[in-house]
Amino acid sequence: LRVNPLHPRSRYHRRQPRFWSSLPTALDRHPLKALAFDRFDSITRDPASQDLLDDTVHTINCSRNPSCACQPTPAAMSFLFGRARTRPAVDLPKQARDHVTKLEGPNGVAKAEELAKVLNQMKFILQGTQESDSSPEQIYQLVTGLIEEDLLYLLAVNLWRLPFESRKDTQVIFSYVFRFRPPTASPKSDPLALSYVVNNRPQVLLELCRGYEHKESATPAGTVLREVLKSEAAAAIILYDDDEESGSSSKGINLIDRDRRQSGNGVFWRFFDWVDKSSFEVAADAFTTFRELLTKHKELVPRYLSVNFDLFFDKYNNILVQSNSYVTKRQSIKLLGEILLDRSNYSVMTAYVDRGEHLKICMNLLRDDRKMVQYEGFHVFKVFVANPHKSIAVQKILLMNREKLLTFLSHFLEDRTDDEQFIDEREFLIKQIRNMPPNPVAPQRHGIPGGG
Repeated sequence: LRVNPLHPRSRYHRRQPRFWSSLPTALDRHPLKALAFDRFDSITRDPASQDLLDDTVHTINCSRNPSCACQPTPAAMSFLFGRARTRPAVDLPKQARDHVTKLEGPNGVAKAEELAKVLNQMKFILQGTQESDSSPEQIYQLVTGLIEEDLLYLLAVNLWRLPFESRKDTQVIFSYVFRFRPPTASPKSDPLALSYVVNNRPQVLLELCRGYEHKESATPAGTVLREVLKSEAAAAIILYDDDEESGSSSKGINLIDRDRRQSGNGVFWRFFDWVDKSSFEVAADAFTTFRELLTKHKELVPRYLSVNFDLFFDKYNNILVQSNSYVTKRQSIKLLGEILLDRSNYSVMTAYVDRGEHLKICMNLLRDDRKMVQYEGFHVFKVFVANPHKSIAVQKILLMNREKLLTFLSHFLEDRTDDEQFIDEREFLIKQIRNMPPNPVAPQRHGIPGGG
């Protein structure tokens, strides 16, 4: 570049005469002047830009003086040599969309590399860097761009196809975007992107769940899901997905029919197989998310379980509680106990312990070869025995096996001598079984489903 920016006929001078009028003539004679001109010509003219200009000019002058002990600032060196040459936030979503839609094409590898660069820049805009804080205005532009380009959905669908570092960056992007509220928004309002997704694009959350179908995407997708599940609306989207059925969450949160029984084809029901049949790493992450879904929201879940009682517990007992995987079996029994003993699930608990077939499953757990399975099974079994309004079916089973149960429980897990609570509960159950009347007595309560 052979031009003097201070010359009256220079395009730089005509465009920004005040800005360049303060530029030292030493810069004009330096070999790096073209690079500096090119960088400064594209930045916003504001006080921060002026500070960056001063640092850069000082860096150039020091580079000509061997005796100078000054160290160049990272910002100046980044500016001169390209690391700070980032795209505007408003342009990044469109560029990312162009790349992500071509990942399956013949140039998929090259597109993945380009996408990785864009995702990395998005992450820096959201997080900020050591050199500069994040800008709420830039974040707002980025978030709205992600929504307009439908990039959240595209990233969720293609998460498993991305390289490792890009998956990590995408996880960070999702987490920040789903938490972002505009500076003028109320702290109690829903985050902008999350509100849009649950009302207009619930498929984003459903595709994040389907991340468990691939080991590459299981961990980043699960991490994002557990963050958004703090929102009851997000949990409802996952629970009430039922493909294209009427009342499914696939049409948005406001069109959910919470009183319609699920068909079992929605994404939530896939968790049973993801937990039971996936690799250990995927299954463990899926179970953590599954547990979060069922324990976080004390109004949403009890109603859901009551409406879908038969379908849910049929799958839970036959797939998870009786799983061939020791870890899955033990964790599932423990979670079952937590669900039944949660006060908000009282109606679900009473319906569950009314079923004689449920008691039989539980009694078989007490005879398992593994002591921790026996122990977790005991905490479910005690709910049946301690229930003051046992159904006729449950009473018949307990009375038929009374003597065997009394003998068995007297020596059950005798090595747990330091667990005083367990010992007290075991003695209480023995007393309850021993004091049962010789014949079944009709329970006093009425209107509880599942009795008999």
